[in-house]
Amino acid sequence: MNQEKRTVVFVDDSASMREAVGCILQQNGYTVLKAGDGQDSLKYFEGTPVDLLITDLHMPRMNGIELIQTLRNSSRYRYLPILVLTTEAQVAQKMEAKRAGATGWQVKPFTPENLMAVIRRVIH
Repeated sequence: MNQEKRTVVFVDDSASMREAVGCILQQNGYTVLKAGDGQDSLKYFEGTPVDLLITDLHMPRMNGIELIQTLRNSSRYRYLPILVLTTEAQVAQKMEAKRAGATGWQVKPFTPENLMAVIRRVIH
């Protein structure tokens, strides 16, 4: 598939992480929409075509699990690929994200190659 037309929403409360991941995605031909928390990201899900959501778990106002649940309750985004990008490596956290509707999981820190490999797996 042609990823140049693909839009990724990336949600993380760390500005430096938003910049780093944004650069990796842009270098790989994706359009990137960034938000600092789940609540802020909802503006991108009001009609903008989105191909992938990448979200952190721990954020103010609306965390990653709440964001995933909100989107999974929307018929428009029920099947949207969702990748959790977090420092959490605990099985319980992964299971909670999976139950909420996450498609994949990437633990920080990661290499650009690792990140792109996971993205390619969830956006096939």
